[in-house]
Amino acid sequence: MRASVRIAAFFLGFVVSLSAFAAAVVESASGNVRAGASAAAAPAVRKDQRILPGAVVVTGPRSQAILRFDDGQAMVLSENTEFRVAAYNFVNGEPKKDQFVFELLKGALRSVSGLLSRRNPQAYTLRIPQATIGIRGTDFMVAVVNPAFMSVISGSIGVSNAAGAATFGAGATGTVASSTTLAAAIPASALPASVAASFSQ
Repeated sequence: MRASVRIAAFFLGFVVSLSAFAAAVVESASGNVRAGASAAAAPAVRKDQRILPGAVVVTGPRSQAILRFDDGQAMVLSENTEFRVAAYNFVNGEPKKDQFVFELLKGALRSVSGLLSRRNPQAYTLRIPQATIGIRGTDFMVAVVNPAFMSVISGSIGVSNAAGAATFGAGATGTVASSTTLAAAIPASALPASVAASFSQ
């Protein structure tokens, strides 16, 4: 009896420790949405599935996923997107431990920040092939189609790479061609049709 209690306690502690390292849940998924250690080996997701740091989330054609992170922020992944949770650490009441590092490898997403934007925005990093994006209380969209495009709905973002740093505020649209080209503002009318369609969703 005591042995079975110890075994039960061990598995309960194991589950709790896993949940402590989890980053997000799949709030919704439509179409072909997969998640795993790599894009090639990622199985289909289910609603409320936990997403762990290191996981890659992939959406297929005419597919979409919404990830809800433990600090309340949301990531909306458009079709044909590959997104990775490179690092995620959030402990309620301990902002000094915050670390949110995401990678958009291809496709498009919308990022709506949560508690982090109010207590420790500098802990947020979104990497794209052309640059690194930081936030200041932000709701924004990014599409990686070579070049990359950004659209800020509220707050502001900083886009930095080897060429320097540029800031975009609410209502701004920008682009960055490569890791050695400074990000620049453009009119929304200059967005490619495919990017404009992703952003309008």
